[in-house]
Amino acid sequence: MEKSYNRLLENNKKWVAEQLEIDPNFFEKLSNGQAPEYLWIGCSDSRVPANTITGTNPGDMFVHRNIANMVVHSDMNMLSVLSYAVEVLKVKHIIVCGHYGCGGVLAAMGNQQIGLIDNWLRHIKDVYRYHHQELDAIADPIERGRRFVEVNVMEQVHDLGKTSIVQNAWKNNQPLHLHGWVYDVHDGLIKDLGVNFKNTKDLHNVYHLD
Repeated sequence: MEKSYNRLLENNKKWVAEQLEIDPNFFEKLSNGQAPEYLWIGCSDSRVPANTITGTNPGDMFVHRNIANMVVHSDMNMLSVLSYAVEVLKVKHIIVCGHYGCGGVLAAMGNQQIGLIDNWLRHIKDVYRYHHQELDAIADPIERGRRFVEVNVMEQVHDLGKTSIVQNAWKNNQPLHLHGWVYDVHDGLIKDLGVNFKNTKDLHNVYHLD
């Protein structure tokens, strides 16, 4: 176990050496600050590293991750990240990226009591309830799970648009686009679900904030 732990530190030294060989000023540039164009809201799953699967570099993407890539309006961690990304960093794109085979989503499809995480899964179960007619009509449980992952991402994009943080940015004519993606761990490809919001007109009137 100790050897495995120390390997991370050795890998860090190798990575630093590699970056300096490519660009001797790499870390000097990073230390001057960040100006990412993207906020990534993804799943905590270890198989879905944002920078790696998008081919982006350190400094390109501001990242928030939680179980099943949820946008929960009472989650102060997520709201704080969103606020800083939109109001201070002025990101231009917010990407909610789920992934097929998501353990949180699949657990929310069942009825087994797990523990503390049950409170978090309840938010995902609400998404199932909204779309239960479509999902219940899918006989294959694997395909149903894949579709559940997709509709969950779509709902989280909607929930982003409902926030005062995003709507105030749109009111101030700040260029801000919301996107919904799904990553497939089986082939490494990202699917754009075509959910792209850029102003309050993309939301139902009941969610508009004056």
